[in-house]
Amino acid sequence: MEHTIITGGAGFIGSSLVEQLIGENHKVTIIDNFDPFYDKSIKIRNIEPFADHPNFKFLELDICDLDAMQKALTGSYTKIVHIAAKAGVHASIQAPIPCQKVNVMGTQNLLEIAKEKDIKQFVFASSSSVYGVNPNVPWKETDHNILPISPYASSKISCELLGHVYSNLYKIRFIGLRFFTVYGPKQRPDLAIHKFAHKILKGEPIPVFGDGSTRRDYTYIGDILKGIRAAMEYTESEYEIINLGNHKTVSLSEMIQTLEDVFEKEAIINRLPMQPGDVPQTYADIEKAQQLLGYQPETTFRQGIEHFRDWINLIKKKAI
Repeated sequence: MEHTIITGGAGFIGSSLVEQLIGENHKVTIIDNFDPFYDKSIKIRNIEPFADHPNFKFLELDICDLDAMQKALTGSYTKIVHIAAKAGVHASIQAPIPCQKVNVMGTQNLLEIAKEKDIKQFVFASSSSVYGVNPNVPWKETDHNILPISPYASSKISCELLGHVYSNLYKIRFIGLRFFTVYGPKQRPDLAIHKFAHKILKGEPIPVFGDGSTRRDYTYIGDILKGIRAAMEYTESEYEIINLGNHKTVSLSEMIQTLEDVFEKEAIINRLPMQPGDVPQTYADIEKAQQLLGYQPETTFRQGIEHFRDWINLIKKKAI
């Protein structure tokens, strides 16, 4: 039986992947330290549905503590999917040293675990933020004129390079997936779509940085999961960096308009200056993902927002 270690397994993307793998009869061990970046109760809710499943194991550990991981990971494992990180571009500007420590040292620790336990498949959650302010859109993995503009983005580039080192030295297959603005059910509460939806529903002003023309390549969680699953099974080469996006951009103004339409309520706009670390657009070239992973995003932005609305409504009903 496949047995996968998933770091950050109680978070948005991690718990969604766990749910899918459990459904496919895989064994899953998750590592999560309930980082206080957002409420622990949200993460507990994320993993509650499968907490008692015989194929699920939860380890409350910090990925910076290699010794604790070595002692706790006593099983036989076939893959690592490393999603845990100090998240947030703006948070990394406020606290760059913890970001560097967790993201880079934590990734090196997981690569050490892979080396020691002879785990040959390592899938890493990188980020579109690595491209920085790059006018050559859509962004291709072969574009080496990459100049990140936040500590978070810089840390992700460092991790990709660490992956190449371990792949070269220890024949660990390292697949770095550059995620483009993932959204959908269970999305982190600090991210724009989730935050804006709650403020719209409460009749509170939403903070809009800039004139609304910034654009993002929003990618639905279900499509991202297909890309991750394909990367987990990929065996054609030892090291790859691959974009996972939607290959369509949506402006901030369009995003707000879609939220208003789907939630049937008008937003109150509080317009503010652009923030340091923000980029004017993200836009993924997904040709490599299509060729190597058979990746093809299928969910339109509006469909994804409708799924997100349905999840919000479900959470509300459970809270009553």
